[in-house]
Amino acid sequence: MNCAIGVDIGSTCAKVVVLNEKQEICFRLVQPTGWSSVDTAGTIRETLQEAGFDPDQLPVVATGYGRIAVPYAKKTLTEITCHAQGACRLFDREDLTVIDIGGQDTKIISVRDGAVQDFLMNDKCSAGTGRFLEVMANTLALRPDELCDLARQGGGTAISSMCTVFAESEVISLIGRGEKRENIAFAVVDSVVQKVAAQAGKLTGTVGTICLTGGLCQCDFIREALSRALGNPVITCDDGRFAGAVGAALRALKL
Repeated sequence: MNCAIGVDIGSTCAKVVVLNEKQEICFRLVQPTGWSSVDTAGTIRETLQEAGFDPDQLPVVATGYGRIAVPYAKKTLTEITCHAQGACRLFDREDLTVIDIGGQDTKIISVRDGAVQDFLMNDKCSAGTGRFLEVMANTLALRPDELCDLARQGGGTAISSMCTVFAESEVISLIGRGEKRENIAFAVVDSVVQKVAAQAGKLTGTVGTICLTGGLCQCDFIREALSRALGNPVITCDDGRFAGAVGAALRALKL
């Protein structure tokens, strides 16, 4: 059976998908990117070979922050292109607004008839990204998933700073005042959601279903909060974080 490989090396995590000729996922991998994309690409090669998918024998397309560090890729593509195509495949729709909350950036992509119409990308500040959530979770001695779960129980508190450094100072001040941890967790998640919703609101031509991809797509509370902030239901799926890799693999099938 013919297969193709998509490699998405992000700033925080690397995602890999192998698709068969029916565009079905037959292998998936996620691992921390670490400090070196080159080392990560080497580890991915070894893991794929052990799983029976030799990237030296199969077509490979790379995307993401570290795409140029994948020497066995036959082609490299931008994250925007791959996330859009991957989302269309995962959600079985051709009209979508894709919200991808990554480790260091957030992408809002408008897709019509399966093609990118417009996009916005926040890559200058970690506020509104997974990294922001991770920093704040560490301050509260929690894992990001624990912070999201705890946030559901809180409310009544807000973080006003747009900068991650100043926002962390606000969190520390709230801790010092004796604010309940669940209320601080709520404020952290709400800060991410409001920034993402504001970014989405700047994108003209928002179309179709709104879907959430990226590392935070499996956090139900963030999805629910985004739905409320945008005034429209936001959907996701189990493989949402692999959207970029799926899109890359779809392109690789055509090589």
